[in-house]
Amino acid sequence: MSLLNVGVSALTANQAALQTIGHNIANVNTPGYSRQTVALQTVAGQNRGNGYIGNGVSVATVMRNYSELLNKQSNAANAASAADAARSQSLTQMQDVYAGGDAGLGAAITNMMNAFADLETSPTDSTARNVVLTRMSELASRFRASSTALEEQDYVTKQQIGNDVIVVNSLATQVATLNTQISRALAAGHSPNDLLDQRDQVVREINQYVKTTQVAADDGSINLFVGGSQALVLGASAAQLSVSESTNYPGSGKLSLYFSQPNGEKVELTAGMVAGGEIAGLLKFNNEDLVEGRNLMGRLALSIGTELNKQNQLGLTLSGVPGTELFALPTSMPGYSNIPGYDLGTPSASVAFTDTHALVASDYKIVFGASHPADTKIVRLSDGKTRALTDPALGYAAGPTAGSSTFTVDGLTFSLDADANSGAQGQSILFKPFSSAASDIKALVYTPEDLAVSNPVSAAISQDNQGTLQLLQLKSTGTGVPPIGTPVAITFTVDPGTGAITYDYPGNLSGPQPYQSGKPINIDGWQITLNGTPKTGDTVQVSNALEPALGDAWKRNSGNATAFLDLRDAKIFDNGTTLTDGFSSAMAVVGTRTQSAQYAAELSANVAASLENERTAVSGVNQDEEAARLLQFQQAYQASAKVIQIAQSLFDSVLNAVNN
Repeated sequence: MSLLNVGVSALTANQAALQTIGHNIANVNTPGYSRQTVALQTVAGQNRGNGYIGNGVSVATVMRNYSELLNKQSNAANAASAADAARSQSLTQMQDVYAGGDAGLGAAITNMMNAFADLETSPTDSTARNVVLTRMSELASRFRASSTALEEQDYVTKQQIGNDVIVVNSLATQVATLNTQISRALAAGHSPNDLLDQRDQVVREINQYVKTTQVAADDGSINLFVGGSQALVLGASAAQLSVSESTNYPGSGKLSLYFSQPNGEKVELTAGMVAGGEIAGLLKFNNEDLVEGRNLMGRLALSIGTELNKQNQLGLTLSGVPGTELFALPTSMPGYSNIPGYDLGTPSASVAFTDTHALVASDYKIVFGASHPADTKIVRLSDGKTRALTDPALGYAAGPTAGSSTFTVDGLTFSLDADANSGAQGQSILFKPFSSAASDIKALVYTPEDLAVSNPVSAAISQDNQGTLQLLQLKSTGTGVPPIGTPVAITFTVDPGTGAITYDYPGNLSGPQPYQSGKPINIDGWQITLNGTPKTGDTVQVSNALEPALGDAWKRNSGNATAFLDLRDAKIFDNGTTLTDGFSSAMAVVGTRTQSAQYAAELSANVAASLENERTAVSGVNQDEEAARLLQFQQAYQASAKVIQIAQSLFDSVLNAVNN
């Protein structure tokens, strides 16, 4: 019977091997499946006195081809790739808001400024005036549309993060359930390969959304940690993640991931702590990239709108009155904080716009030190530049009420009242000056007559002049237009010895000033630019355009329309960018950021693919290899059957001999 037992053991072992190979082939396309191999061992031989005679073969176990190191490396790389891919995709969508072409915001800015060219030649033409107003309305509309597009992307991003968190919580529960099943199976003495594959695949899916750290336990279960040390899965228990606004800056829209501990307390996890996964990429986009996109758009709206408002207020309408603001713009924004006693509704802290030429497209944060204001800092978040509040350049000073204070940074004046000044060390206040500026802009002037394109000042060069003076430009630069009935006469003098030319005028407290052809002369809120060389005694008279003696000539004086046109090349942004190039500059910033994110996504995707290939090279099923092994064990199975057949034949021969 020993030969028969050997044949049966071989048949059974080879059948198990064939079944395992078939299992491999069946799961060749199953995500996360690891190739299995039957481990065979000889059955202990029997001592027959003349030596040990073998008793066949048995199946020791079914091994799982698996590399823990490669699996962890692949998970980490996939988490980084998912974060970069999510951020890159979102930035690409945001870049569409800053697209060029005729339908873009840049074209609307250019078209509006160019519309003043017709007004310069025909200041009383109602059609030309209507075109300008239409272009202004279109500009405001495109600003709002662009802002709405960014708000929609903000909404979609938040929804996606919320959905991802729900998926992660569900997957974490699956890991906890599989932990229980695996621990029970291991207690029986053998590895439950398919359950282990399922668990690893679920962990792999979790890392697509949030990076985890995996620690194995003695009972075969694994513990998953997020944010460095927060246990998402601990044995058979699964925690819950949630996403909501940061507790540090209520009302600011900044998001954080929260880990719910068993006692109900929530731990806030920033995007940096999450480190990887789609959630981390979306958090970074929402809290940084989208913020910059809004800031660039808001600063653009504020700077352009403010310049146009100022210029319109320097001219005269067809009714002979100074122009009004062309666009409605925000004048201040609140700060956000969790300082005890801080009330956002009463703006405990606010920021006002005082110099649009110095504005930097950034959020700001005040961080309180041990002693306020000595140790308190203000941080420009776009580049991390930090200044002490006591820096003399900031002009920190006591405000109008007890405990209040003000200071100025980058064209912004920050105001803190007693509540806002009560922050403890480490507490902070977040300011988002430009977040909603583009969404709030709207045109205020709808009547062509109210467009102020006429010059409020008029100049006359005396016919008795002996020199070659010519008027190049005359415009108002402030509120100091000469009163009616008191024109200002500018008189020129040439030094006979040196040939130096100076000019003087009544009320000039600084004395004669040097004259230079083509160089603007600024006097009491207006500016005149002359060309040519005067003689001694030559005069130029500047008067109020509404002087009765001048009649209605002011209506045909398009000096302020010319000033509007000059704004096209005026440097109105902090980096010296002109008004018409402002959008191109913002578009370049967003484009550079998007390109950088795309490069990072491509690089991390290549790394992840490489590590995944290495993992699957160890754990994946190769059909050619399995087919070869299938033939190998098929032949072994057939040979085992032949052994049984021979054993049966020998046994039958013995029986026949006995019976005879």
